[in-house]
This record gives sequence, structure tokens and C-alpha cells, in this order.
Amino acid sequence: MSQYWTTDPDRLRFGTEPFYAAVGRAFVTMCAVVPVLFAIEALDYWLHLGLDPRGGIIPRNVYGLDGIVFSPLLHADFGHLYANSVPLLLLGTFVMAAGARRGIWATAFIILVSGLGVWLVGDPGTVVVGASGVIFGYFGLLLARGIVERSWWNLGVVALVALLYWSVLFGLLPGDPGISWQGHLFGFLSGAVAAILFRR
Repeated sequence: MSQYWTTDPDRLRFGTEPFYAAVGRAFVTMCAVVPVLFAIEALDYWLHLGLDPRGGIIPRNVYGLDGIVFSPLLHADFGHLYANSVPLLLLGTFVMAAGARRGIWATAFIILVSGLGVWLVGDPGTVVVGASGVIFGYFGLLLARGIVERSWWNLGVVALVALLYWSVLFGLLPGDPGISWQGHLFGFLSGAVAAILFRR
């Protein structure tokens, strides 16, 4: 995949057949990821596993460090998961469409940085779970990628998501005590940095 970028950087130009093929493959990939999240939530609910306090991020508590890795896979309830599923599917598709390897590395970077940010500055005594840090990371990545790589279709996806989920902008600021704005903010910033680190 990386060889292809160097020999033909315009192969995924919007409107070309390779572009639509890449989007299709990425969509299928994300369609496989979302059911896994539902399966985890269903098992946690039906078997009373208590995964959230065990696998969530507990700010500034050494026992919550493993949550940096596991928290994006966990959700407070099905309502929380439903709210995250569509933007994760939409944004993740276009992140992965630019190259699976780039997408995987960017996702890992976003999970690590946003999770570490929550652990360092999150509200003490709370447990933070959910994929919204990754979602905001993808949002920041596509926005920065659109600017850095002069990609209009990336900016178009960001504009579409902003129109559909206009409240996404308010998620970067302190508000609802039940929502980790720190995770959103660090996710957004880490996504913007990932767009630069993993640019074409």
C-alpha cells in the first residue's frame, strides 16, 4: 500500500474507480468493527461482567492505566453505543479509505494519546469508557488531513459530520458532567497530530 502512494499519489483522487473501491473496502471493515462493540456490550450486560469499572480509564489511578487500551471497546450502555456507532462508522470509513496501514497506525496513536490525556487530567474518582475519543480523533484527523494534503473530500466529510452532528463541536468544551470532554479534546488534538505524522 505504501509503495502505491509513492508511485501514484493521486490514485485515490475523489471520483476515480480506485477511490470508490477503497471506500467500499473501508466501509466493510468498519461494518465488521461495530458489531464487535455490540457483542462486547451484550456480553457485559447479560453476564453481568462489570467490564466498565474493570476496563475503563480511572484518572490518575494506576489501576486505570489499562483502560487506555480497553476503554474504546466499552460503553456505559446500549444508548451510549448507539450514539457512537454511526459517526464511528462514517468517519472510520474515510480514515481507513486512505490506506489500512495508515488508518491502523493513526487509530493506535489516537487511542494512546487521548487515553493518556484522560488519565492525566480527567476528573478523579470517575471511570471513562467509550469510543468517542476515537471519533473525535477521526474528526480531527480528517480535518487536518484535508488541510495538510489539500484533500477536499476529507474536508467535505468533516463538514457533513459537523452538519449531522453539530453538537460535536460542543463536546470539546466542559459541559455535561457525565461526558468526558477531556477525552473528546485530546482525541481531536491527537487526530490532528496523526494526520501530520502519517501523511502521504
